[in-house]
Amino acid sequence: EAITDLAVMNMKGGYSTEDYESLMDQYINAEIKPFLDNFISAIKEYRTNYSSKNSANQTRAKVINKLLNKFKDDDTGQYLGDLLLNETKYEMGDDAYDKLSDDEKKNHADLVTIFAQANGKATLVIENLITRGSDTKDSTWIDRFSGTTYDDLVDSTGKTPTDAKQELAKQYDDDANTIVDELWDDFIEQLEGYDDAVEYTENYDISAYEEAIEAYKNMSDDLSEEEKEEIEETYAEEISNYYEYISDLELIAVYAMLEDIDYNDGTMLDFFMQSSDTIKEDITVLYPMVASLTDGQRSGIDFVSLRELCCMAFTDDEGYETIETDSIPEASIYDGVDREIYDKGGVAVTSDAERTKALSRMKEESGSKLSDNTTLLWIVTGSLAGACLLSGAVTLIINKTVLSSALTQYNNYIQYGVGTSMNTSNFYQSTTLTQYLSRTEMNSRYLPAVYASKVFEYLSVGLAVVTIVMAAISIWQTYEDLKEYYNVELTPQPRYIVEEEDITGYNKKGEKIVIKNQSAYYKIVQTNRAESDSNYENLGTGNDLNGDVGQQWLTLYAVKMEGHDPILASSLKTVTKSTEIPSGYSTGIHIFGEDTAYNLNNTNFVWDEDAPSIYVYYKTDDSASNESGSSFTMGHLALVGGGCLIVGAALTAIIMTVVKKKKEKKAA
Repeated sequence: EAITDLAVMNMKGGYSTEDYESLMDQYINAEIKPFLDNFISAIKEYRTNYSSKNSANQTRAKVINKLLNKFKDDDTGQYLGDLLLNETKYEMGDDAYDKLSDDEKKNHADLVTIFAQANGKATLVIENLITRGSDTKDSTWIDRFSGTTYDDLVDSTGKTPTDAKQELAKQYDDDANTIVDELWDDFIEQLEGYDDAVEYTENYDISAYEEAIEAYKNMSDDLSEEEKEEIEETYAEEISNYYEYISDLELIAVYAMLEDIDYNDGTMLDFFMQSSDTIKEDITVLYPMVASLTDGQRSGIDFVSLRELCCMAFTDDEGYETIETDSIPEASIYDGVDREIYDKGGVAVTSDAERTKALSRMKEESGSKLSDNTTLLWIVTGSLAGACLLSGAVTLIINKTVLSSALTQYNNYIQYGVGTSMNTSNFYQSTTLTQYLSRTEMNSRYLPAVYASKVFEYLSVGLAVVTIVMAAISIWQTYEDLKEYYNVELTPQPRYIVEEEDITGYNKKGEKIVIKNQSAYYKIVQTNRAESDSNYENLGTGNDLNGDVGQQWLTLYAVKMEGHDPILASSLKTVTKSTEIPSGYSTGIHIFGEDTAYNLNNTNFVWDEDAPSIYVYYKTDDSASNESGSSFTMGHLALVGGGCLIVGAALTAIIMTVVKKKKEKKAA
């Protein structure tokens, strides 16, 4: 539970919720749905066996049902074994499912959600158990296999040997290669450990396990934390020892049964002891084995071992009836899973490419407080003002130079009627300069200049008006730019951020897919921001190291990464006004994509360009265990310890079967 890293992300720092949702959709479509298309057959066979008239199949399915019922589906409130006896949402289709009432929907499992979100350990156990619950035929696959040859398969196609070979390869080659590539060598290694298994089981003392179980069941709240921790550690250790014990008993039983079955010129044990290299020389030797498996068994072949397949074949109904499930603890299939990482819009993915693009955008935006349009408006306004002044200056120059003499005579004419005979009338006062000049010999000399002066005079007035309008627009746009620059609208913060490389991998086809890595998600650090605060609508209780007043939010995220060293809280050290790394430190709170401590007062995020630098450094404890140790919850016990018990319970049934068959053989 220790925090292993602290990182910051800024509002424009390079992350995408859309890309994350796209990755998850791709994961569902490329992995979950194709898997379900195949695995549904195993679920249907389990369902058929539960009500089968075949005693062995029904008994096996009912035991599997009890074991699956140790897992609860939180969404429906039902136990998984019973829930899967009904048609699932995936089988029904969305249209039919959506027509159901809310209560009716609780009877139908949402397999896409379960297999996409459930605890990884729980998922594997569920897949294993459902595969064990399949095979609806009256005979076992071992019986069918021992009586089938490659030639029988060729004959069953009704085709020529060449065409039959192609047909059989199409049907069985993929599963045959899965068996030899993924299961075969492991089975040989187990069979070769037969002698060690015999020795371990002969020396095992089951009383220690029983005592540990009782101590855990009767653990009192009055005990000290140290005493509880010791009991829990002993309990976990004895579960592991017990699982090894029953696993070895199972191996001994499987070994004995295989040795007892004739096959070709030897025994079935001889067949399975062949090296994988020998099998690969002629993969068709596995075709009869694959053909002997039902569709349900083949769909779950990735989730069972060859030894488990043998157990399915060797255990009869009386063996399954010996299984005791009451002591196995229950657990939610989502135990330990933070399901918020599957909520739309709550998780963002970041990567080097995203951060590079964001940095480029920030550099473009950081050039000026004014937008390009506002800057252009001021340039145009300035140009118009300059043109206005120039026009006025031209008018003044014309009047002061070219028209100076004409204007003097004209003014005398207006005032005194000089040069006219109309001394008793005001008519001359209404005469314009142009009219006056046209009546004199100065007409041709000054009239063009008069027109030019008037043009520039009107132009000056017009430009002045336009300049005033443009200035008003520029001032308004400047206000809007500054308002936008200083009154930042803080966008919602992702509740989680994850590095793309930490949750992506490649499937067998080489396609990029999402892989489950619950511990890789950085979770936002919470604050006490109240609903009445101005930014609560966008930020909620998410932190902002800029105090909600910066150029953008700068948010701290924490992670508890598996396999990484925990941070020592006592080592936290703040350094201001210096970039010098304290002695003994190498890292601290950093920005995503970088390892070194980051200046939390970076000028890109705060208004004060002279703000003092702030770095927070810390050390990690490389001596601390990265395992969960004794920190078990009941749910974790069910999945870690109980999960072994669930599988183990299904395995030990074979022991009673073997003992019974050995007695029958001896009697015969």
